[in-house]
Amino acid sequence: MNTKNYILVCVAIMLSFSVFSQQGKQKRADTLFNKFSFVKAAKLYRELVQDNYNRNYATRKLADSYAFLRDPRNASRFYKSVVKQKNVPVEYYYKYAQSLRGMKKYDESQIWLKRYKDSGGVVDANDFSKDINFITSVFGAKQQYFLDRVRFNSKYSDFGAIEHDGKVYFASARDEGVAIKRLYGWNEQPFLDIYVAPAGSKKNVDHTAKLPGDVNSIYHDGPVTITKDGKTMYFSRNNFKDDIEVKDKKGLTNMKIYRATFVDSLWTNVEDLSINGDNFSTQHAALNTDDTKLYFTSDRPGTIGGSDIWKVDIALDGTLGDIQNLGNIINTESAEGFPFINNEGVLFFSSDGHTGLGMLDVFATIKGDDEDTIVDVINLGVPVNSNKDDFSFTMNADGITGYFASNRQGGRGSDDIYAFHREPVLHVEGVVTDAINTNPVIGAKITLFDENDNQVAFMETDENGYFQINIDRNKDYKIVANQDKYIDDYREFNSRNIQTELITISANLLLNPVQNVVKLAEIDLNTIYFNFDSHTIRDDAAIQLDKIVRLMQNDYPEMIIRIESHTDSRGELTYNDKLSIDRANSTYEYLVSKGIDSSRITEHQGFGERRLTNGCEDGEDCEEQDHQLNRRTQFIVVKME
Repeated sequence: MNTKNYILVCVAIMLSFSVFSQQGKQKRADTLFNKFSFVKAAKLYRELVQDNYNRNYATRKLADSYAFLRDPRNASRFYKSVVKQKNVPVEYYYKYAQSLRGMKKYDESQIWLKRYKDSGGVVDANDFSKDINFITSVFGAKQQYFLDRVRFNSKYSDFGAIEHDGKVYFASARDEGVAIKRLYGWNEQPFLDIYVAPAGSKKNVDHTAKLPGDVNSIYHDGPVTITKDGKTMYFSRNNFKDDIEVKDKKGLTNMKIYRATFVDSLWTNVEDLSINGDNFSTQHAALNTDDTKLYFTSDRPGTIGGSDIWKVDIALDGTLGDIQNLGNIINTESAEGFPFINNEGVLFFSSDGHTGLGMLDVFATIKGDDEDTIVDVINLGVPVNSNKDDFSFTMNADGITGYFASNRQGGRGSDDIYAFHREPVLHVEGVVTDAINTNPVIGAKITLFDENDNQVAFMETDENGYFQINIDRNKDYKIVANQDKYIDDYREFNSRNIQTELITISANLLLNPVQNVVKLAEIDLNTIYFNFDSHTIRDDAAIQLDKIVRLMQNDYPEMIIRIESHTDSRGELTYNDKLSIDRANSTYEYLVSKGIDSSRITEHQGFGERRLTNGCEDGEDCEEQDHQLNRRTQFIVVKME
């Protein structure tokens, strides 16, 4: 063989070795990817991209690896190259849009989401594209949650914090201080264990704070939830038996929810639950307010999306009933998880399928008229939610403080625990009532003004005369009620120095009916008069009273009136009070004797000398005709028609 041919053969052999080497590397990368070892898979795919071997395929898998690692920065970097490839699958337009969303590039994300749909891609009905103003409205909303510092985060994943009896229980991959660390292939971090620390602790937490007892294992454990009496714990754990992982049909180890009891200061008696299975995951346990229902996350058969939220009844003996999917108002075609029920029965959960700011966001449910009916969900907004993963939201018994986890920028580790305190929305509420018959005034116009007399809000009362308006704290307000048949009423109030826990200021309003002065004036029925120191109906008064009888019986058969009687100022105050009551009774008895139904006279009251029509008070020198004007009975029309 001549030298030239020898060189060519050597080159061919070297190329073959190189090709075989690259093929082997891609096979190893794919195997790691399929086993969810994304950190190691990404390293090999990056090398393949650098070596320009099957570059388009390697770039797609590299971008997907970063997406699974919840790293939108690197994912979007490589998806940007992927979407330029010829004949690229259209789902990569959607993946690129989602990664851009995780980078707060919302406008650019909308462009690629539109391209995905224009190319035939189908978008979940709950996708954020349905509301192009969502981002603006969330960032512009009044802040209700405020972040507080947590001192026990590590450089690893920390999440699932829940407070019980003055202690914080949480899941962490820190495993620091242990001689042998076992790593989880997905993210190359140690397996999760459950830790416990004093609430408000300023000290860091190491391996000595692991929950004692039988709950922690050699695989993933946590997060947890604990019954109100502190005797029972539900927690997530990898499916394993006799220290050997149990694999499903795809070779994967799923999650299960286990139950433990508190005996002699230790969590023990760990038991598998009937809701678990080997071929699907069941995790993220949460309890309702009276510990009679268990909520959880699962991808079991019947799941709408990647994972759904389910619930099951807990009997008094601890047995579990039939499981129930919470339905498509909560669950989407994407992933939902980390349910939590606060003391008011509100369900909180995380989702990347509902309209959100980035990847996983925290949502709360809105109940209907029926307490068990959920009609909608709302995004908690910033600062609880960000452009990254925000999840495992819990609230303490006070309803004001709590925890959640996030992998947002600025944290100490991959997932960090954040504490929050909350300023609940404050509102003014009340009932508008008819001052005469104490019935609610339906459809009364309620107007709220600020301290500068600017209109802040406007609404009408419901069928119960009720109104409710959200207000800001530490402000001065005036609220006005009006209705066509009534005289306006108003109240001035402020929301200053109100305890954070309080959410309601009461402001009931009372409306007096407007007298139909014109109709009364037409027939001169406004007033009848009495002689001095007498309650006898005079002849001229009887004529006027007979006109009222005819008016109420013939012209206005639905008219309802009120009688108010008075005296002049002469005589003792107590005597005049009694005299005015006698005059009111005489007037009332006359009308009833003429056939007026007593139910059409709401009241007949005497006010003595307290409501003089002129200045003829005690000690004043007045003519008799002036005193006569004060010895009177007046008729107030409560209802005309």
